[in-house]
Amino acid sequence: MAAKYGMHLDFLKEEDTEIYNAIQSEKQRQMEGIELIPSENLVSQAVLEAMGSVPTNKYSEGYPGKRYYGGNEFIDVIENLAIERCKKLFKAEHANVQPLSGSPANMAVYFAVMEPNDTFMGMKLTEGGHLTHGHPVNFSGKLYNCVQYGVDRKTEKLDYDEIEKQAKETKPKLLLSGYTAYPREIDFKRFREIADKVGAFCMADIAHIAGLCAAGVHENPVPYFDAVTTTTHKTLRGPRGAVIMCKKDFAEKIDKSVFPGMQGGPHDHITAAKAVCFKEALQPSFKDYAKQIVKNSKALAKELMDKGLRIVSNGTDNHLMLVDVFKSRGLSGKEAELALEKAGIYCNKNTIPFDKRTPWDPSGIRIGTPVLTTRGMKEADMKEVASFIAKALDSSKSSSGLEAIKNEVKAFCINFPFYR
Repeated sequence: MAAKYGMHLDFLKEEDTEIYNAIQSEKQRQMEGIELIPSENLVSQAVLEAMGSVPTNKYSEGYPGKRYYGGNEFIDVIENLAIERCKKLFKAEHANVQPLSGSPANMAVYFAVMEPNDTFMGMKLTEGGHLTHGHPVNFSGKLYNCVQYGVDRKTEKLDYDEIEKQAKETKPKLLLSGYTAYPREIDFKRFREIADKVGAFCMADIAHIAGLCAAGVHENPVPYFDAVTTTTHKTLRGPRGAVIMCKKDFAEKIDKSVFPGMQGGPHDHITAAKAVCFKEALQPSFKDYAKQIVKNSKALAKELMDKGLRIVSNGTDNHLMLVDVFKSRGLSGKEAELALEKAGIYCNKNTIPFDKRTPWDPSGIRIGTPVLTTRGMKEADMKEVASFIAKALDSSKSSSGLEAIKNEVKAFCINFPFYR
């Protein structure tokens, strides 16, 4: 099978050999290894080309038709295309495509609807949430009074009755759902009901599952939530960036919060790449891709459990899973991550619910299937992937054993080329 996309870096090779060589080495690492980090993906040639194009030269503070610089006729075309495609993809009333990443997108919504010291509810970082969901070291925990919820100790899943009880007791101004390390489907409709019962602004951060939501593989909260943020990479398979979607009632406040409240000029080359990725996600083939992500994820979880590895919540409904390597193999998450990396398998150490270890050296690792699926792998291939993972964990103290597995991984990955 031939590689899908080439990378044409002739000018870079001539002008800056050091950077060219580093980029080529990174491409080789991606192609010769098994990439399991669930927040990563591989973008198309069209997205790559948009990112490396001349809109990067332009300043365009403001919004289409109302800029603070001249010469934005064609930038307006690009941004309007991105906006309309995003709205169509997610069935959104309003979309702001300028946020530079997920954290400032969340910040912009908070700034639009809350005042400092207001109370909001978000999920604990150690149980699946994000830093911007109220962690004390983050702006969200410093500026606001965050009441954090978690998962049920027994099932390791969300307990909606308990979340509702917490919301009624604390009466948050904003209720946030959507997570970075939660492997189960989210009942967004229940969150909407809870928010309505306590009079809270209803927000979701779907950065990880946006592609699944857009494809109808996971419930899409956009049509009935007050605001939804997402990054445009991960399962959406676009450039590094973010968008905010909201009801028209909140559009003006949120737009002003993004600019001039939070950001200056948007990155117009990234806006162009976002527009391309939204168009790709509107194609019927993307639905098949999103379905395959979940099929692969479930298959990988099953294979790992069959090999004696404990999967948090006993499985997955989406693109990711948490593996309790400490209980399963007596390894810390940091030790497991390092061993896997030496075998050409890439993941990230991650806390698991009610973890007794520190976030810097937790009990688990987080793995996912977006990249594997983009490369064309199917359920049967997950058996091989699980075998590599288990062998590497079992060989964590053997440099020669890990090197041998890395060679096996490389031979396996040759069958799934992507970038030449």
